[in-house]
Amino acid sequence: MQTRLKVQLSSFMFLQYYIWGSWYASMGAYIGSELKFDGQQIGLAYGAFAIGSMIAPFFIGLIADRYFASEKLLGILGLIGGAVLFLIPGATAFGEFYPLLIVYCATFAPTLALGNSLALHHLRDAKRDFPRVKMLSAIGWIAGGVTVSTLGAEKSANQFYLAGGLSIAFGLFAFTLPHTPPKKVGADVSVGEILGLDALGLLKKRSFAVFIGCMFLICIPLYFYFVNMAVYLTEMEWPNFAARMTLAQVSDVVFLFLLPVMLHRFGYKLTIAIGIVAWAARYLLLAGSVESPATEQTAFIFAAILLHGVCYDFLFIAGQLYVDDEANERIRGAAQGFIAFILWGVGAFVGTMLAGMVMAAHKLPSPQGKIEHDWAGIWTQPAIGAAAVLCVFVLFFREPSAVTTESVSDALPPGEGTP
Repeated sequence: MQTRLKVQLSSFMFLQYYIWGSWYASMGAYIGSELKFDGQQIGLAYGAFAIGSMIAPFFIGLIADRYFASEKLLGILGLIGGAVLFLIPGATAFGEFYPLLIVYCATFAPTLALGNSLALHHLRDAKRDFPRVKMLSAIGWIAGGVTVSTLGAEKSANQFYLAGGLSIAFGLFAFTLPHTPPKKVGADVSVGEILGLDALGLLKKRSFAVFIGCMFLICIPLYFYFVNMAVYLTEMEWPNFAARMTLAQVSDVVFLFLLPVMLHRFGYKLTIAIGIVAWAARYLLLAGSVESPATEQTAFIFAAILLHGVCYDFLFIAGQLYVDDEANERIRGAAQGFIAFILWGVGAFVGTMLAGMVMAAHKLPSPQGKIEHDWAGIWTQPAIGAAAVLCVFVLFFREPSAVTTESVSDALPPGEGTP
């Protein structure tokens, strides 16, 4: 019975991230080159997912946990999301495109938390089995990028038609998942509980406050990658970039296995510091690639992509484990909800907005062929930002007395960021 369940949940995770991977990484190329949105509008478009992530906790806490079975709600959200995705290609003006994208993200973001919660509820040994099930998320994201490149849809609205068809399939499949009744039928739920504000007492610890501040600040340079990368690779005329960028997920899987070893041997401070260093290095590589010869340029870009596992796992997954260790049993869920809201909600919104503004500010007055932006200047700014966050973190964060690495799966937030 558990074998069938694990196959079913793995397929669900695969479909969920297949949808996400088929439009998120390549959207910037489409709306920048085909719809001619400027940098600030591209930043706003990527910020739509942050808005969805901020809406999701309210949606789950006030509605999903009290009134609907998880599998039915996942099915409904998938079908509605698919319908919205089919409408997006017809929206060519920003004033039409942006609201539709926000509506879609508000339907998709809650499925991340609901899917994780459903899987953890039904798996008999969640600590052992959940990471294996979750591994299909990375494969789904890879499938999305490879499919988009195979179809030549990086700069086409076809990526949204693909995502829409997958979302319909996802919605129908969700109805077959095991029945998962609402957890808090008839219970009163406060806004503070939904946003994890019960965990604010942890901010009295200086190191925890430093950690939260640094995690928020690192989101600002972090989202330069997601907002700008597809536009950059399009202007560099890099072929099949959606498929090539999925090497980031291969790196993610590799370093996820190495994370427990790093935490055990070096602790949270050094592991997280290495994650921040990796973000600075990633942007320096991209800045160095701009004026490099073709062979070196390709090597620099591939290196920047392959750093993703260090950037994401050593920083955010390690950070989730740190929060889990610092919180007691009573507020552990609230603490995870709070950090997720900061990182993938508020932090992502600020980061995407600023990344778009910087792209717009670095538009060349006289484009050199297809190169329309000063990319060396764009990539240097987040590198400096990451270095500044590193200095603050190293100077003021103190290693906790003990490091627990029993389960990397415990670190997964209610609603995850890009894998």
